[in-house]
Amino acid sequence: MSSETRVRLTPSRRLGRGLKYSAVGPVDVTRGALGLGVDSVRNTAAWAGDRYRRSKVARQLKAELSAAQQALATEVAAVQEVVAGLPEALQKAREPRGRRRPLILAGVAVAVLAGGAVAFSLLRRSHQPEPSPLPPSVEVTPKP
Repeated sequence: MSSETRVRLTPSRRLGRGLKYSAVGPVDVTRGALGLGVDSVRNTAAWAGDRYRRSKVARQLKAELSAAQQALATEVAAVQEVVAGLPEALQKAREPRGRRRPLILAGVAVAVLAGGAVAFSLLRRSHQPEPSPLPPSVEVTPKP
């Protein structure tokens, strides 16, 4: 619970308060106007600097783009030369050289298969258990 009691202002207090606010009012208006002016100048300077930087970057990009275009043109010319020589290279590749290579490959394949078969048989034999020299501990023939 709050008790709100209004304090009645005396005429002298009322006059002091009016003068105070009437003196502070024009000062606030002036400070506000100056603040807006300063902010406007600051924003304009930032915009101008940004615009200058963008134009500088654009000039740099234009120079880099022209250099890249020149490099690309030389690369395209080199590719055209290679493509022009491609039919000759294909013709050379199609010429018969002999049948020696397929015979060598077939011989190597047969040798690998034979080696694999020998290794398989050796491994299979080594994994078979040897019969025990001891007699069985359980009778082999069951009694009815």
